[in-house]
Amino acid sequence: MPKLKTHKGTAKRIKITGSGKIVRERAYGNHILAKKSKARKRNMKTAAEISGKIKKNVKTALGV
Repeated sequence: MPKLKTHKGTAKRIKITGSGKIVRERAYGNHILAKKSKARKRNMKTAAEISGKIKKNVKTALGV
């Protein structure tokens, strides 16, 4: 069976940590920020971990 190509769109958006967790950035943090509260904007800066079924799909897309 041939090697699978890495899905480049996924690779640009997702990072694998040293311990093997899959981490992504949060959405809605680029524009129209005036109406969003400070707490909401602060929480959008933090990374989010991917888990469950989606984690398996992402690993397949990355070829891990």
